[in-house]
Amino acid sequence: MQKEVKRLDRVVIRFAGDSGDGMQLTGDRFTAETASFGNDLSTLPNFPAEIRAPAGTVLGVSSFQLHFADHDIMTPGDAPDVLVAMNPAALRANQGDLPAGATVIVNTDEFTTRSVAKAGYASNPLEDGSLSQFQVQAVPLTSTTVRALEEFDISKKDAERAKNMFALGLLSWMYNRTTESTITFLQEKFARKPEIAAANVAAFRAGYNYGDTTEAFAVSYEIAPAPLPAGTYRNISGNPALAYGLIAAAQRAGLELFLGAYPITPASDILHELAKHKRFGVRTFQAEDEIAGIGAALGASFGGGLGVTTSSGPGIALKSETIGLAVSLELPLVICDIQRGGPSTGLPTKTEQSDLLQALFGRNGEAPVPVVAAKSPSDCFYAAMEAVRIAVTYRTPVFLLSDGYLANGSEPWQVPSVDSLPTIEPGFIREPNGPDGTYLPYLRDAETLARPWAVPGTPGLEHRIGGIEKADRTGAISYDPDNHDFMVRTRQAKVDGIARSLPPLEVDDPTGDAKVLVLGWGSTYGPIGAACRRVRRAGLSVAQAHLRHLNPFPDDLGEILRRYDRVVVPEMNLGQLGMLLRAKYLVDVIGYNQVRGLPFRAAELAEVFKGVITDV
Repeated sequence: MQKEVKRLDRVVIRFAGDSGDGMQLTGDRFTAETASFGNDLSTLPNFPAEIRAPAGTVLGVSSFQLHFADHDIMTPGDAPDVLVAMNPAALRANQGDLPAGATVIVNTDEFTTRSVAKAGYASNPLEDGSLSQFQVQAVPLTSTTVRALEEFDISKKDAERAKNMFALGLLSWMYNRTTESTITFLQEKFARKPEIAAANVAAFRAGYNYGDTTEAFAVSYEIAPAPLPAGTYRNISGNPALAYGLIAAAQRAGLELFLGAYPITPASDILHELAKHKRFGVRTFQAEDEIAGIGAALGASFGGGLGVTTSSGPGIALKSETIGLAVSLELPLVICDIQRGGPSTGLPTKTEQSDLLQALFGRNGEAPVPVVAAKSPSDCFYAAMEAVRIAVTYRTPVFLLSDGYLANGSEPWQVPSVDSLPTIEPGFIREPNGPDGTYLPYLRDAETLARPWAVPGTPGLEHRIGGIEKADRTGAISYDPDNHDFMVRTRQAKVDGIARSLPPLEVDDPTGDAKVLVLGWGSTYGPIGAACRRVRRAGLSVAQAHLRHLNPFPDDLGEILRRYDRVVVPEMNLGQLGMLLRAKYLVDVIGYNQVRGLPFRAAELAEVFKGVITDV
């Protein structure tokens, strides 16, 4: 029968089920279809920390949210317009996020008395009227999938596992997504198990046909491609983007890239990705612990390579002594901190941005380290390149801050041309630089204060290494008080001087008369930007700026802060940047802080900003 097709400008879909229900795979595939169609998009995967949480419990629910539109968007959406719930626990875990009128597609096969009770319901929500404010579509996903696969020589368990592909097919029909790429993906994924591949393809097609033929779904939806600038695009998440940025920077610097890392959530994917690219001179070392990982990376930098180490907050704590050694040795080193909820083990699969003070001050002694932060999944590429530029140019370890939201979220990325990427000059010293043919390893560049970088084995450039304080110029061991004071101040001056190489801070103030500035850093960029759009649509003026460089701050930051009557700083911590701004610039910053393991919601921030604006 002919069904109605409605045109929408945007939609937010959330897939939810047990960890073993394949919700991340389902979301990834729907995202890939959407990206190939040309919509702008943003995603938010969310999964439990336990490797295999108890099936059917709220603690074991995994979800994947996708926001896609025919225009530029900045967040994965505040709340789902459509929820696909594979069992009662998935419904219970996500029901509180649903707005009135949302569509809820539930797998009725899983709503047994036992499963309903296990999820914590007192009665069956499909029968007690508690879902009356939503548009509930009851679909027996499991049994329908099993019937669709009766002709295949597979077990009932394998047939039931394909229900996520049935759900993906149904949603692909509802939103006019293409099917060819998913079919090809399934055939390649299960190439060694042809019967399983064929069954999953059949389940996917069955879900698509179910939507097309059943009377339960009378309407499908169409969302036009977004008008993106011309170019080659791919969908990318933060960790692969960061890995590609490191590779690109190493190539532009003519350096071999060495990663020394110990697996830790949510940073491990960087190790996995870099291990695939040996042809670009990348070497990866999965160390026995965090200390060995950074020690090997620093050794690679001493040997004339680009040393990189990756971790999250708990691992960064273990690396702190070697980071201090890198400060003393003044060698390039990139430390990638993919932040997660803490303290201690904390919330391994949830996002937070509470390691800023740790990155700045988490070492003994005066050990200044530049800090760079990425603002979006695709921006992880450019943030990585900037971190390498600073590390190589100024001979210093550099912190690169990302977080779980950026690491796992995705968005379209316009692939840059190689020629558009900046070159990075390592500037190795090739011959002695002192009088009478001597080598002075701490004779500094007049502009950057960087010391020479000598490749071991270069004739005449032998010098002392180690963590004990160095004498100025000669690099000999020194316990002289005045020399120690001078070297500490010089290392600080070197980091402070990086600000001279930074571009002016961009301020988005369309009307030019805003009295309130919203200042953010890291992954708050999207929610802050979306909230500012809402405020402006309401007829109010607000300015927005976002910091990539957190140490040193841009030279013009103080002057910009003083232009505005109020400065609001939203952070997924208890006010770390706000504290730094108050101390350095004596500005009465208004902090808005949450540590919920989830990104800010744009609507929530918009109300906060409106309240500050109306109080000015």
